[in-house]
Amino acid sequence: FCVCFFPRLIFGTLYPAYYSYKAVKSKDIKEYVKWMMYWIIFALFTTAETFTDIFLCWFPFYYELKIAFVAWLLSPYTKGSSLLYRKFVHPTLSSKEKEIDDCLVQAKDRSYDALVHFGKRGLNVAATAAVMAASKGQGALSERLRSFSMQDLSTIRGDSSSTVPPSVTVRTSSKQSQPKTSRSASEGTGSSGKC
Repeated sequence: FCVCFFPRLIFGTLYPAYYSYKAVKSKDIKEYVKWMMYWIIFALFTTAETFTDIFLCWFPFYYELKIAFVAWLLSPYTKGSSLLYRKFVHPTLSSKEKEIDDCLVQAKDRSYDALVHFGKRGLNVAATAAVMAASKGQGALSERLRSFSMQDLSTIRGDSSSTVPPSVTVRTSSKQSQPKTSRSASEGTGSSGKC
C-alpha cells in the first residue's frame, strides 16, 4: 500500500497540480487544456480504482501497474491522458451530455427539495423540544416553590416565631386535597394537641 500511495500522491496529484497552477498563471491555453484533460482522466481513474482495489488487490503487481498507469498518463512522450480523453471520454460525454445534464438538474432539484423538507422537519423538532423544555422547566420551578411550607418560608426570613396565624392553611401541592395547618409556637415546645 505505501509503495503505491506516496509515488501516486507525488506524481499523480502534486506534480500535476503544480503544473496546472503554472498553466493558469501563464494563461497558456494549450497547457491549460492539456492539464484539464489529465484531471478528467485522473478523476475517472480514481473513481474506477475505488472498485478495482476491492476486487483486484490480490493481483500480482497490481499497485505497481497503477503507478505505471499514472506515469503513462503524465508522460509528455506518450500523452496518455490526451489519448484517452480524445479517443474515449470526449466522444462518450458528447453523446450523453444532454442526459447527464438532465440527470444533474433533477438531482439538484431533488436535493434542494429534500434539504428544504428536512430543514423544516428539523426546525419543527427543535421548536417542539424548546417548548417542552421550557414548559417542564417552568413546571419544575412552580412545583419547587409550592413544596415550601409557610414555616419554611418564615425560617428563610429568619423569624424565630411564626408570624402566620394558626388558622391559615397551606397546600404543599395541587395533588393533595386535604389542607394542612401550620404549627403554632406552642406545638414547637412539645404540646401534642391539634389546631
